[in-house]
This record gives sequence, structure tokens and C-alpha cells, in this order.
Amino acid sequence: MNFDVVVLGAGAAGLFAAMRAGQRGRRVLLLDHADEPGKKILISGGGRCNFTNTGCVPDRFISGNRHFARSALARYTQHDFIALVAKHRIAFHEKTLGQLFCDGSASARQIVQMLLAECEAAGVDLRLRHRVTDITRGDHFTVATDHGAFTAASLVLATGGLSIPKMGATGFAHDVARRFGLPIVAPRPGLVPLTFVGAALDLMQPLAGVALPVIAQAGRAAFPEAMLFTHRGLSGPAVLQASSYWQSGAPMTFDLLPGQDATALLLAAKRARPKAEPRTILSDLLPQRLAQALVAAHLPPRIMGELGDAPLKALGGLLKAWRLEPSGTEGYAKAEVTLGGIDTAALSSKTMASHDVPGLFVIGEAVDVTGWLGGYNFQWAWSSGWAAGEAA
Repeated sequence: MNFDVVVLGAGAAGLFAAMRAGQRGRRVLLLDHADEPGKKILISGGGRCNFTNTGCVPDRFISGNRHFARSALARYTQHDFIALVAKHRIAFHEKTLGQLFCDGSASARQIVQMLLAECEAAGVDLRLRHRVTDITRGDHFTVATDHGAFTAASLVLATGGLSIPKMGATGFAHDVARRFGLPIVAPRPGLVPLTFVGAALDLMQPLAGVALPVIAQAGRAAFPEAMLFTHRGLSGPAVLQASSYWQSGAPMTFDLLPGQDATALLLAAKRARPKAEPRTILSDLLPQRLAQALVAAHLPPRIMGELGDAPLKALGGLLKAWRLEPSGTEGYAKAEVTLGGIDTAALSSKTMASHDVPGLFVIGEAVDVTGWLGGYNFQWAWSSGWAAGEAA
């Protein structure tokens, strides 16, 4: 029951930290309350696991300290993880924007099996269905569970954030941090669909299922990817990305025709096709249902030649900068990650160790470091896990 290192949480970060500590010859216990390890890995990327991104640079991570992730990301890079995947002969491909996915619909399981094989080779003792009931610290940590107590000089907290509670996510990491006096940056859902009310929702609901390429902007952050209308508002990669930068009460802006001059196109169509209906013209530029909805909301019922330039210019301006104010998000149930978490000011960027609680390490989603959509959060799990495993 005595170990050198106890790792709490057998997700991506916990598996990696346990693996690395075991490779160093440490006696490692990996505990999880779930009935199988790596549950979030298994559902990621539709079962294909977007396991990293070729463009993992620090400015694609959100944190109160934008430099904090730099050290861990440099010490264990995306190239290192790609080499591990290749070593295990797991086939993969680049989908778009540097996003690397396994081949095959059930291949996320291959990533979990790879991590379990590495942990087994390193002598890691993995125990599932163990619920932690108490943690105390004297000259070592004592972790009490419903299957007995375990002691270790080092404790690695890798229990994630609040996103996707149906997968077992809880605020456990935050509770432990508070117990040991670690400060917490207020958590909130990240990479999450946005909700709307009123006239905006009335327009969006009939468009549920319509998708198109846009540039979604929140503050100074702008993302050129797909947007999807839903029964509650907006989703899709561009919206999920921008949601992490959105602040409640602030507007967002959407360019519905990236790389095109909407006003010039509409005015040219008026001259070239004066007898055409505006919805016909706009349907050449946008999905038909969206085109019809925008024309009905913003233009009088006339043919192109009967419209003045002013309303066409106004519609062109809206297409390039559609300003909307979300009412909120779909919350942790639909959020891919948790923003905020244990304050990086309390941790070493090199080892992920607590400055004030010797032997305590915090990694992965529990920390106030959140990556973009597209494999960045998995890379943070590998990199932060490696950093803690090197030192625990």
C-alpha cells in the first residue's frame, strides 16, 4: 500500500504521468473511480482521437499566464507523441489545420491501449473503481479510498475539469486544491456551443442543421472554420473556438462570406440580373435556407432591379460582420474543456509541482491552461503529464 507516486485520474494526463514516472523506476499507483481508463480519449474525435496538432505553439493555449505552457510543451512536443504513436504502428492522418487523427472509426481505443501497454511495461499499478474518500498530508500523502488507504511521497492530481459530467467529470481537482490552499481561477465551460434568445433564436431555430464556412470573432480572437446552426443557437468548430474567448454580455461578429466582398457581389448581381429575386442571388453565395431567412429579415419583397443600393449595401455589411450577442452557452454538459482551474501561479512550469505543497503536482485540464480545438488539449495532457512524471 506504499508507493513512491500516486496518480489520481486515469485519463490522458494521468496515464502519461504514471507512464513516465514508472519509466524512471518509481513505484507508481494510478487510481480512478471509473470502470475503465481513458474514457474521454475513447469518445474524442468521433472515436478517431484527434491526439495532437502539428502546430502546438504556446499562443494557442489560453491561461492567466500565457507563457506558462511553454516549458512543458517544449520538453515533450507533438513530435515526441507522434513518434510514440508510430512506434506502436497506429495509422493516422492529418485532417485539416494540423489536426492529427487515428485512422478507423474505433481507433481512439488504440491510443488507450498504447498508453496502457506503456504503463504496464513501466510497472504502473492501475486500480479502477476506487473512490477517493480523503487525502491527508504529513511526512507523506495518504489517499483514503473505499478499497483502503495508500501512501506516497508524491501525489499527482490528474482528475480533469468539469466538462462532460456524464463521463464522470467532477470538481474533485478543485476541491483538493482548495484543501491544500492552491488558488483557483474561476472555471467556466470552454469549446462550447452558444445559446441565443429572442429574434436571433427565432431566426436560427428553423436553420438547425445548416452549416457554412465563416470567420467567428470574439474580442481579438478570430477563427476561420465551419459554423453550424442548432435549435438553441450556434455550434461548429469556428463557434466552439471563439466561445473560449467570449465573455458573457459581449457581442460576437461573424463573417459569412470569408474572402469575398459581399456588397460588391450584391451590387453586381443587381446590374447583371435585375429581374432575379434577392433570395435567388444570395442562395448562390450561402446555403439556401440561410439566404432565404436573411433576405426575408433584411430586404423588402422586391426583385433586385427594384431595390436601391442602400439596402443591398446594408445587407452586404451584415454578411461581412453579423453582430450577435449570445445569451449564454450550453454549459459543461456540451463543453469539450474547462477554462480556468488551478492557478498557474501556484505551480512550477517546469515540473507542474506546487510551490507551497511539496510533492503535490497538478496536470492536464485541472490546470488553468486550455488549448484550442484540434488536438491541443491532448498535447497539453501529454506534455504536462510528462513534466510531472519526470519530477514526481
